[in-house]
Amino acid sequence: MPWLYLLLADVILVLHALIVFFNVGALPVIWVGHFRGWRFVRAFSFRAAHVLLIAFVAAESTLGLICPLTTWENDLRMDAGAGSRYPGGCLTYWLHRVIFYDLPAWCFAVGYGLFFALVVFTLFWVKPRPPAWWRRRA
Repeated sequence: MPWLYLLLADVILVLHALIVFFNVGALPVIWVGHFRGWRFVRAFSFRAAHVLLIAFVAAESTLGLICPLTTWENDLRMDAGAGSRYPGGCLTYWLHRVIFYDLPAWCFAVGYGLFFALVVFTLFWVKPRPPAWWRRRA
């Protein structure tokens, strides 16, 4: 059932790409939403998910770790007999091209660290609303 392993690897790749797009795209959306008065950009769950995801990415990069989703995807491709990275398919090819770059590891650590700092700055400048359970407590 190599096709099943390849399908699961592609599902993980798409999930990985969605997380990358969320991490990168949420920041400008927060700033635009702040100036346009969009309420959802102050939602605690949205902001917490954003800061926690980018914190995880920055930490794993700083520690020199490989993303678990990348490892899982590559393992599934190996189990399918396709080798690591993708063997074919347009969507798979372009998702890999968009989210994987051939740069030294320190570039990623610095980039993710700076982006994390910008997200934390945004967290204090465009403050999220406290969650409902917190507001009820007060």
